Amino acid sequence: MRVTQSMLSNNMLRNLSTSYNKMGKLQDQLVTGSKVNRPSDDPVVAMKGMAYRMQVDKVDQYKRNLGEVHNWLDTSDDALDHVGEALKRLQELTTDAANDTKTQEDREKILKEIEQLQKQIQDLANTKVGDKYLFSGTNTGSPLYKDGVLTDENDNTGIKKDVSIEVFDGVELVVNTKGHDLFSAIDDMMSKIITDVKDNKVTGETIGGFLAEIDTKQNLVLEERADIGARQNRAEMMENRLDSQEVISKKQMSENEDIDYEKVITEMITQESVHRAALSVGARIIQPSLVDFLR
Repeated sequence: MRVTQSMLSNNMLRNLSTSYNKMGKLQDQLVTGSKVNRPSDDPVVAMKGMAYRMQVDKVDQYKRNLGEVHNWLDTSDDALDHVGEALKRLQELTTDAANDTKTQEDREKILKEIEQLQKQIQDLANTKVGDKYLFSGTNTGSPLYKDGVLTDENDNTGIKKDVSIEVFDGVELVVNTKGHDLFSAIDDMMSKIITDVKDNKVTGETIGGFLAEIDTKQNLVLEERADIGARQNRAEMMENRLDSQEVISKKQMSENEDIDYEKVITEMITQESVHRAALSVGARIIQPSLVDFLR
């Protein structure tokens, strides 16, 4: 096979182009800090990078979900704390109503405050996070009380169902407290106390039964708050788990995509030397011009 000057020139130009491309790729890596700046650079690394990035995005989404979990649980706990305070005040007022020295005017004042406490607890039963009612089960768009009337559970089956939020692959946390039975029991008790105060049936002889019933309802509130506390603890554990998962996923992504700067700089210096040598040899291969012959 006859090797012509044209063949030598074409090979030299092709090799120089390849050398330029290698230096360009190394320069891109140094600028971006990434091994892969386009899928064609390394399809395997690019595919792994997509998988790791999806995992990081998923962890971020679960963290946002956990933020919503904390909103539900913290707000529910705060509402029930205020319910407990209202029941404590109800105890004090009921005890006052049983005092034989109280005048009719005093009893009317006590009665009005108890009625306000009942309305306050009904308002607390309608506590919302954003546009969602916390104590209405899956009927988050409907209040538990409307115009002072408790929602009928028979007409709204979702009122006793759980609201769950996914916080990890296959892991969901229940965020709501089913308040229908709790608030119904408290409301019935308060209505009875209001009626008995009106009828002067709250006396020194009957006060023990009233206080015992209030105490029972306070314990129900405490039980619900204890359950919320347990779920808050679990949410914090999941948050720690997600933090660890995020670190692991980002480390894997970094190991897969990030360059070793010392290695790439060394390769760049080596490639520049090779390129200069190729240019030097190429200058001798390319056929001299007419001017060169005339010298």
